[in-house]
Parts: sequence; structure tokens; C-alpha cells
Amino acid sequence: QVQLVESGGGLVQAGGSLRLSCAASGRTFNNYYMGWFRQGPGKEREFVAAISWSGGSTYYADSVKGRFTISRDNAKNTVYLQMNSLKPEDTAVYYCASDLRPARPRVGTEYEYWGQGTQVTVSS
Repeated sequence: QVQLVESGGGLVQAGGSLRLSCAASGRTFNNYYMGWFRQGPGKEREFVAAISWSGGSTYYADSVKGRFTISRDNAKNTVYLQMNSLKPEDTAVYYCASDLRPARPRVGTEYEYWGQGTQVTVSS
């Protein structure tokens, strides 16, 4: 079992920044791919970003590329999502997810473990 706990969400004005954190426990963190997904009001869950075990490979949704950065600190068992130039359409609950070997890192169903989510609200 892997337990994931997100933090860092909140209310921010458009153009602002937030950094989300996801702390993992339960298994060897650096054996797991990590991903961020989000679900906006009235929308389906969508992929945001993912990072490989060592951090050598990263993946981004087109909608966040150039604005968001995913990173991980394996010594702290934590993955981060730095979000800059936030837009109202980024408003969503953001979820952290992990899996040993997701064949398709951009696909949510590839991930076995999920956190409870953290709310991000961007005001215009």
C-alpha cells in the first residue's frame, strides 16, 4: 500500500503561483512513477503532469506546458507541482497518483494509488 497526502492548494488570483506537494508513505517512493491529475467543476478528471522514478522523464498536458513544473525529492518521499501563471480554468481539485510501471503515464487508470486531493481556486 502507498498512502498519498496532497497539500498546498488554496485561492490565488489569476497570474499567481502555487506549489502543490504530495507526501508518500508505505512503500519505496523511488520505485514509483508519480502523476498529478485534476478535476474541475462539472468536468472529467484530466492528466496534468507525471514524472518517472528518477525524475529523468517528465510529461505534461498541453494546457499546462510551460507554466507547470513537476519535480520529486526521493529523499523526502515527496513530489511537487509548481504552478505559475495560473488561469481561472486551472481551478480544480488536484490529485496525486502513483504506480510502479504505468504503461501510459498520462492515463489515470494506469495508476493504482491516489490521494484525497487538494482544492485549487484561481480567481479572475
